[in-house]
Amino acid sequence: MAEPRPVLEMTGIVKEFPGMRALSGVDFRLFPGEIHALLGENGAGKSTLIKVLTGVHPLDGGTVALDGRPVRITSPLQAQQAGISTVYQEVNLCQNLSVAENILIGREPVRAGRIQWKQLRKRAAELVTRLGLDLDVSAPVGSYPLAVQQLVAIIRAVSIGEPADGGSGGGGGTKVLILDEPTSSLDREEVEELFALMRRLKEEGVAIVFVSHFLDQIYEVCDRMTVLRNGTLVGEHLVADLDQVDLVKLMIGKDLAQLEELTERHARPADGEPLLKAENLGRTGGIAPFDLEIRAGEVLGLAGLLGSGRTELARLLFGADTSDGGRVDIGGRQVSLRAPNDAIDRGIAFISENRRTEGLVPDLTVRENIILALQAARGWTRPVPSSQRDQLVARYIAALDIRPADPEAKVSALSGGNQQKVLLARWLITQPKLLILDEPTRGIDVGAKAEIQKLVVSLSEEGMAVVYISAELEEVLRLSHTIGVLRDRRLVARTANGPEITAGRVLQIIASGEHR
Repeated sequence: MAEPRPVLEMTGIVKEFPGMRALSGVDFRLFPGEIHALLGENGAGKSTLIKVLTGVHPLDGGTVALDGRPVRITSPLQAQQAGISTVYQEVNLCQNLSVAENILIGREPVRAGRIQWKQLRKRAAELVTRLGLDLDVSAPVGSYPLAVQQLVAIIRAVSIGEPADGGSGGGGGTKVLILDEPTSSLDREEVEELFALMRRLKEEGVAIVFVSHFLDQIYEVCDRMTVLRNGTLVGEHLVADLDQVDLVKLMIGKDLAQLEELTERHARPADGEPLLKAENLGRTGGIAPFDLEIRAGEVLGLAGLLGSGRTELARLLFGADTSDGGRVDIGGRQVSLRAPNDAIDRGIAFISENRRTEGLVPDLTVRENIILALQAARGWTRPVPSSQRDQLVARYIAALDIRPADPEAKVSALSGGNQQKVLLARWLITQPKLLILDEPTRGIDVGAKAEIQKLVVSLSEEGMAVVYISAELEEVLRLSHTIGVLRDRRLVARTANGPEITAGRVLQIIASGEHR
């Protein structure tokens, strides 16, 4: 049986930026009704390829064809008109508008200069129902959780090109749907709902490009994969023909020695001195009161589903949120953590899960981002001497292997993994006693993930306490001395790590809320 004609074919794609070539002769093809994974480490060229396809960046060489016809896409609007829609990791919806308004924004049915609200809601409801969802389209989209908002963004994307007064078949004018890290903030149940929607779109003939760092999800939902490395094409494979070990080798371009160093659990008795002790700490609407003790050199891993209270617990320990009551002792003395500055002054550092909005300052350089926390701790009237600043920045750029190793580079130009290293450098410069890491490896490639995990091990061995939050249970189990399990915004279990503490056991605790 002959292979069908690709709906999209990119051939010999070249993209250059000043001083670097981001894409070198990359080929990419996409067939109707398939889910195709675009894979590679951060900096491999995935985002650049997508931006070339969607007209954000002009291509410097190569050709693009849709349904066998050459096209030149020079803007995102032109990409949409050609049937290419993108849903990014950060959902871009108008929170105060209804679901219906968000789905049909800019395409509202109008008569005599007035929006036909009844018709708008009816059409939005038809789109929602057609794709197997049950939503109140008149409700504000901001009243729904992030996972549902993401589904709304996808419905909007695939309905672009359809008339606002109705239409039928195959996602209307949408031929290609690009999903950029759509599962990074979803729990397992929400991921299943997203996958169900993706499969329905696939049945309608929509071709889906799926960008994700969750390899298990790639093997669960994708038909084909394309792997990029350093701006070049490594290969295109059917998912069924390539196992995960070989895929990782292709992505990182070397054997798995750096990952195998962490295959044995880091668990050992946490025998350091008590560093922080929390009693009856909690916040109404955030997390129920909890007791917690963290020792010097201990890695405390927090496990739980999205919304279980992991981040809320971390924010209380850092003073980003204020507890309704209880007490915190550090080094045996009661302290007040009413603001982040209180925590920083007592040797606590916190890297948020939202590195773009709560961590990095994108318009500043790598040097300026790294030095930020140290300067804040000293006060703005006492600037860090330039010689000390440059020496510290150079040391941490080298120690963490931040690439490019240019302190004057804009941090926004770095890959996700290197941006995370910049945040680590910022806080390590302050020499904290307790480092709180909220999803430090989310959305970064395998190699950078391994480097950060090895750094956590090294820091704990040097006596630093670490609170490590991750949605990946195996990661928590591998790195932690102690496991804290949260469910429904309650700390329901705290147990020493060991061979009997498996991912299945942790999931049982999450499901039941009990630890026996």
